[in-house]
Amino acid sequence: MFRKMRRKNCELNLETAKKILREGNFGVLSLLGDENYCYGVPLNYAVEGNKIYFHSAKFGHKLDAIKNNEKVSFCVVDCHEVVVEEFTSYFTSAIAFGKIKILDDSEVKEKKIALELLADKYCSNANSEMREKELSRVNAVSIFVLEIENLTGKAARELIRDKKIS
Repeated sequence: MFRKMRRKNCELNLETAKKILREGNFGVLSLLGDENYCYGVPLNYAVEGNKIYFHSAKFGHKLDAIKNNEKVSFCVVDCHEVVVEEFTSYFTSAIAFGKIKILDDSEVKEKKIALELLADKYCSNANSEMREKELSRVNAVSIFVLEIENLTGKAARELIRDKKIS
């Protein structure tokens, strides 16, 4: 169902792709937006097992797109370095494909888990009072979850050749 990578010499193993996905700071969620235009939106996220969690406001283009088409992709670029003398760039990235859904207010337990994962990833130094205040807003935000169906990782062939990444 999912295409095989054309440049096999740039493909990363699954464990490395998972690491890039887990440790990235942000990624771009690609959806089918209004009038079937592609819509890519940069987002913070957290990974737990085979799921990627996101949060946002309760309304907007992103949520409308999710309601209209559950099939999405999510791309994380771990590193990127332009190498002028070689007229190229060295990079590592991961792309997840899957189906996304908006958690409804009855799924409070999973919504809380998602917010805790996001807080752990991005606000681990926040004091406990601030953290609890934000986590208590669980029904004031939208939480959506991408179930990963396919994950690939790719790197500049020079990084793989020089064994700087596997």
